[in-house]
Amino acid sequence: MPKDQRVLFHSTIFGPIHSRRLGTSLGINLSPTDGKICSFDCLYCEAGFNAQGPGTTGLPTREQVRTQLRAKLEAMRAEGQTLDVFTFSGNGEPTVHPEFPGIVSDVITLRDEFFPEARVSVLCNSTRLSKQEVCDALRLVDNNILKLDSAIESTMRLIDRPGDSTFTVERVIGELEQFAGQAIIQTMMLRGSYEGQPVDNSTPEEVEALIEAYRRIRPREIMLYSIDRSTPAEELEKVPIEELREIGARIQEATGIHVQVN
Repeated sequence: MPKDQRVLFHSTIFGPIHSRRLGTSLGINLSPTDGKICSFDCLYCEAGFNAQGPGTTGLPTREQVRTQLRAKLEAMRAEGQTLDVFTFSGNGEPTVHPEFPGIVSDVITLRDEFFPEARVSVLCNSTRLSKQEVCDALRLVDNNILKLDSAIESTMRLIDRPGDSTFTVERVIGELEQFAGQAIIQTMMLRGSYEGQPVDNSTPEEVEALIEAYRRIRPREIMLYSIDRSTPAEELEKVPIEELREIGARIQEATGIHVQVN
């Protein structure tokens, strides 16, 4: 995939689609529909690198999200469709939206009205956990899915490329501890190279560091997964599912925390 690859989602509400981790999912994209805004610039991001720019449409307003979501849910109910989960995902980090807490509240209200059995999930890269209002909103959802791709500083910086120079592994692990027993920690495992640098967060050293981090965080669950689609860094490789399962079993045995492998 070329480095100027455009974004994945060209609407604010998208789907429903089948998620390999969450089931039948209706997506909520709080980023522009023609650009990307994210506090990470991950080597593996399916939406491409941040260099493609933020586009021209801007962030959707809280009212636009609410109105479009209501219309979609009315249509789904009229067609007799089912839904497992509402998922905050899309072309960037949802928690950078200034109205994120209010939008979460609106989604929960609409969920309760139309599909009360469905869960609300947020895929979050953990960069905004210093914001109390963001953390309060994340505590309201059913699946608070927070990212930790490596517990080794140099690897995290290589893979995730945070925009904030003060964002560190030690800081994020400390912030993740506040969600003990509630959060799901999501870790993307991959290997390969980028601009001549080796990339591999599946080594024994990396796994041991993650185990220690998971022990500190004490999440409800851990999600391990690998690349499923093309990536902007073209020399990355998927970790085979059999190897992921072996790593997951080791982590589960060492931490006592359930590990879901996809």
